[in-house]
Amino acid sequence: MRVFTLLFLFAFLFTGVVALAQSADDKIYDQVIRKLANDPDVKGGGFTVDVKDGVVTIKGVVEKEKFKEKAERLAKKVKGVKGVVNQLAVKPRSA
Repeated sequence: MRVFTLLFLFAFLFTGVVALAQSADDKIYDQVIRKLANDPDVKGGGFTVDVKDGVVTIKGVVEKEKFKEKAERLAKKVKGVKGVVNQLAVKPRSA
């Protein structure tokens, strides 16, 4: 009976830890998306953002190198972000 109780307790605690990690990544995702989409320079509403264990990956296209750098800075400012993988491509707008 004790073994069953210990296994059940371990499974319950492990599930809770996994849920907390997913919850933290979800919060980071929401905040990064909001910051990028609301920035008038970056205009990141069309970016793809992934978060895994606090590491944010940003994919998409910006018009200038400084906007790529700004997007990375914005993401790094979000609480809980451990790192940023910036895969944004720079493609100037055609005249």
